[in-house]
Amino acid sequence: MGSIRIYKGMPPLTEEQIRRLEENKPKSDDEIDFSDIPRMTKEELSRFKPARLRKQKQNLAS
Repeated sequence: MGSIRIYKGMPPLTEEQIRRLEENKPKSDDEIDFSDIPRMTKEELSRFKPARLRKQKQNLAS
């Protein structure tokens, strides 16, 4: 994560806001705990299709 940017007219960050930003900075994959996510079965993985092969949903607004 880069430095914190302060924009013109923006009030200064509070100590609490700075602390929360530091707590939530991006982590590497090695630092993330994935243990609560169940592994996918071979059957589940076999249902995946590349995005380019999926049917595109039609936009109702058009």
